[in-house]
Amino acid sequence: MDYEKILSYPVYALSQAEKEKILIAYMNELTTYHKRHCEEYRRFLKVQGIESEAFQEENEIPYLPVRIFKDMELRSIEKEDVFKVMTSSGTTGQQVSRIYLDKETAAHQQKTLSKIMQEFLGKKRIPMLIIDTPSVIKNRQMFSARGAGILGFSMFGSKKMYALDDDMKLDVEGVRAFVREHEGEPIFIFGFTFMIWQYFYKPLKEAGIHLNLERGIMVHGGGWKKLVSEAVEPLQFHKCMKEVAGIESVHDYYGMVEQTGCVYMECEEGHLHASVFSDVIMRRAEDFSECEIGEEGIVQVLSMIPKSYPGHSILTEDKGIILGVDDCPCKRKGKYFKITGRIKQAEVRGCSDTFEKK
Repeated sequence: MDYEKILSYPVYALSQAEKEKILIAYMNELTTYHKRHCEEYRRFLKVQGIESEAFQEENEIPYLPVRIFKDMELRSIEKEDVFKVMTSSGTTGQQVSRIYLDKETAAHQQKTLSKIMQEFLGKKRIPMLIIDTPSVIKNRQMFSARGAGILGFSMFGSKKMYALDDDMKLDVEGVRAFVREHEGEPIFIFGFTFMIWQYFYKPLKEAGIHLNLERGIMVHGGGWKKLVSEAVEPLQFHKCMKEVAGIESVHDYYGMVEQTGCVYMECEEGHLHASVFSDVIMRRAEDFSECEIGEEGIVQVLSMIPKSYPGHSILTEDKGIILGVDDCPCKRKGKYFKITGRIKQAEVRGCSDTFEKK
């Protein structure tokens, strides 16, 4: 398994057919590897009656339910080789997923994210405004989804500023000074969706303040659950960012701690895209068969990164729709899709939804 070769492929230029040939071969190797190195995964395949590791179609690749990472310790490495443990979001009392990384897998996560984000930010690091508080990343031993997201995306920033203090209040004067200092430059603005809305947009709107961020590139993810309760739609979110800060380039992304690195970025047309490193399948709830294009189903995510744990194929608790293949107006190849919500009785665990005001 040579993931460095996978990293050499263009991120969005291969057709779906071309990508699937690469992905299926690699996923077969990963399935065999995890079967040999993770006893729990081997037992899972046995219970499911899955004996073959030479799958011919993408939809044949076996998947683990995402909740299993909350209930079991799944790793394909020895304890002494664990470099980092990442945890999912969770409110007090909730179980969290625990993802075990060795140095190789962690490095591949970082390199993959870098390749994807270069398509939207360019190859040069630019000033970065983080809509969060610096206290969220102080505990480097245990990475929450929120802290890991900030640290992961921080590698694209040159000079960085946290826009919020420890009380989650917007440092308006500090942000203004940061914007003035980098006037005329592109600025990377990163945060989780609800936090941007609650602690960036609302204070600016209420105070009648307009920031000069016309060259800003905003990337945000997670937290749509709370915005639904406020009747905020994605299009409105985009308009509001332009209203208070002049930001026109706004990109949502879909991702999860169980498959860090393989984010699905929103293009200029408002569609989420699978890169060459990953893919999505929608499955019917009644029998888990594959959905047709345009049919809503449960989201299965495939990633070629996970080697230290058997997370290469996961059935999530999200619902979505494949909108098309190879024909998005943005010209990026492969599948493009949208997320429509959570499956019934699923635990809601959006990254920023876990923040509770003191």
